[in-house]
Amino acid sequence: MRVLIIGGTGNISSAIAAQLIGRGDQVVLYNRGKIRPQFEGEYQVIVGDRTDHARFEAQVRQAGVFDCAIDMIGYEPEDAHSAVRACRGRVGRFVFCSTVDVYTKSGARYPVREDAERSPAPAFPYAYKKAQLERILEAAQEEGAFLLTITRPAATYNDSSAPIPLVGKGTLVFHRLRRGLPLILLGDGTSLWVIWHRDDVARAFVAALDNPAAAGRSYHVTGEQWLTWEIYYQTAARVLGVQADFARIPTELLVRMAPAAAEWCGINFCFNNLFDNAAAKADLGFCYTITWEEGVRRMVAYHDAQGAIDACPPEPLYDRIVEVWGKLSAAVPELEQGGAGPARP
Repeated sequence: MRVLIIGGTGNISSAIAAQLIGRGDQVVLYNRGKIRPQFEGEYQVIVGDRTDHARFEAQVRQAGVFDCAIDMIGYEPEDAHSAVRACRGRVGRFVFCSTVDVYTKSGARYPVREDAERSPAPAFPYAYKKAQLERILEAAQEEGAFLLTITRPAATYNDSSAPIPLVGKGTLVFHRLRRGLPLILLGDGTSLWVIWHRDDVARAFVAALDNPAAAGRSYHVTGEQWLTWEIYYQTAARVLGVQADFARIPTELLVRMAPAAAEWCGINFCFNNLFDNAAAKADLGFCYTITWEEGVRRMVAYHDAQGAIDACPPEPLYDRIVEVWGKLSAAVPELEQGGAGPARP
């Protein structure tokens, strides 16, 4: 197959490109040419900026006909309109990388299925716009522009990633665990979360390209381990051989303390994120092969080889949040006198 990947050097898309090249497909990447792909083999690169829509469309049309196109970097509604103009009549199958965040939060039932309501809050622009892009592309398929498959990954990592720190970036979780410093948890840490390795995600994308069953369908491609945030971090602590200490901060209070840094805590991380992968298993051969613990071991090995965990730069805001929370907790008076407890029926 001749496959156009809009992107091709990112977390998921580089793994997709590597798998396609490995099986002998003709791969063309469209990106800004600023990142060297981390895979071997023969491929073509078209250098351009997909947000320069007129030039993007001209370059794609000039590149000829493709069996499939995979859009990994569509974020604005006009990106979808432009992709339709560029690919109409030139692409047999269009695969759009969306997100599980397009669903209404919180869900009406769990695990969430692909037919659940897709009405994300405008206060969550990433999800809100992804839902708009889905609708634009679905309308284009109805008009006969191309066959459409939508994939909806959840949180995805690779060996060079690190656990999501809720506030801050990079290797902060590993760094704080190793130094015995508290990690921020949302409330009691029992909201459920899924995460998986990009190599597993990529296989689902590749399986969708020329699969007749995937035409006109959308699929969850998410982790199969349902982890609370506490277990998510406890696993990292176990791999490091340390004990985890937590600052259990109510979500609303955390967002008030750090509205920008903790924004996603209030619009995403505090909700249960559990998804039914049955459709992807049936049609795409979905298979979850890398457990979270194995993934953490890979990440720790990678970052320790770089000396990155010990050299992680300080995050003053994180330290300040933990400090303020500690003082607030200590200052709360004990209101109950006598320990009578609640009345029993």
